[in-house]
Amino acid sequence: MNPFPTHPDHLSAEWLSTALGRSISGFAVEYLGEGAGLLAWVMRLVLESSDDGPRTVIAKFPSPSAENRAVASSFDMYQREVGFYRDIEPHVSIRNPKCLHAEIEPVSADFVLLLEDIGHMRIGDQVAGCTLEEARAVLRALAGLHASTWRGKNLPEMISQNNAKQIEGMIAGFEGGWPVVSSRFADVIPASAKAVGERMPGAVAKLLESMCVDPICLSHADMRLDNIFFDESTRSGIEVAIVDWQSVCTSAPEQDLAYFLTQSVPRAVLESEDLVAEYHAELTRNGVDYDLATCRERYRTSALYLLCYAVTIAGTLDLQNERGIQLARTLLGNSLAALDDLDAFELL
Repeated sequence: MNPFPTHPDHLSAEWLSTALGRSISGFAVEYLGEGAGLLAWVMRLVLESSDDGPRTVIAKFPSPSAENRAVASSFDMYQREVGFYRDIEPHVSIRNPKCLHAEIEPVSADFVLLLEDIGHMRIGDQVAGCTLEEARAVLRALAGLHASTWRGKNLPEMISQNNAKQIEGMIAGFEGGWPVVSSRFADVIPASAKAVGERMPGAVAKLLESMCVDPICLSHADMRLDNIFFDESTRSGIEVAIVDWQSVCTSAPEQDLAYFLTQSVPRAVLESEDLVAEYHAELTRNGVDYDLATCRERYRTSALYLLCYAVTIAGTLDLQNERGIQLARTLLGNSLAALDDLDAFELL
């Protein structure tokens, strides 16, 4: 048995007091409902204490869904997030919740995280999309994150997105998911994508190899609106904080860029401005010497590879509720439409 709780029913005031280093006399669990966590289980703890510390914290546990936990385990996602908070977080520029406690069992990957509650900020909604101003705020934050870790600067040794588990997992996820999405979401699949089911599995390794040649940097690798919080109370404009570091790795900077723009940003917003150029300009303002043509090329490659994410989520995960189904339709439809606009299927 683990010496730490791996389920909200296992929490106790005594354990919380030890983990947080303060006296907790009681607590209540608030389940956050639809959209709060896909591959892990996320909830708010309302604490009873006589001190001046925060009255709420966020707790995170393994997913209660066997299917979703299997996906997380296949990519070492729980180990990656705990490792991020222990070893990497102090070195990155992007805002994220402060980690208050982290434990993991290496073999089973049972884990618990206690995190700062940033519920005063507004969480993004991938189904609803975002405004142009919000998209620009995310791009500024991403450019800062990538510049601060450019070519591995400030990073410990980390796993590359181009690894055997990732390749095998993406091929398996795509092959398992494509028949499902072809049937369930046929109305969002453009004519240009009809051959993708046959060709994508053989292209995954080459796409990843192309993405992960130097220059690389730290990649959040799950940069979607459901993982982004917005703070409009600052004098400097909208600021963002990023949660859910389960997929963190090294990769092309365009991986985060393409995942956000092609799967979270509404098409009307995406077509209103050249957001790839805006991101590139912000990256260079942060001191990075990088060619725009290269950025565009790697963006297109990354966007095509990331269709595997959309297909795996929409076609293999337990989506649990109506909001999960809407999320699957949104990210899959956004991705396919963006790839059609980019003529990215030609890369196959």
